Amino acid sequence: MSDLTATVRSHDVATRSGTLLLDDGGLLHYAAAAFDAGGLRLLRSGQRVRVRIEPDGVTVAAITLSSFDLP
Repeated sequence: MSDLTATVRSHDVATRSGTLLLDDGGLLHYAAAAFDAGGLRLLRSGQRVRVRIEPDGVTVAAITLSSFDLP
């Protein structure tokens, strides 16, 4: 697994999923399981986050605010 930083592009409160804009310009989708793993209640567009990526390079395992430690 690898840890990255990114910016929240979108977050859907109802589904607890959304998209992230990686620092290299790539776009990455995260599912509710990744949001739940980070212990967050809400994300807003433009927030900086810390992201843990699975070895496949595309699945987000956990997402949390950039000032928090990943689980």
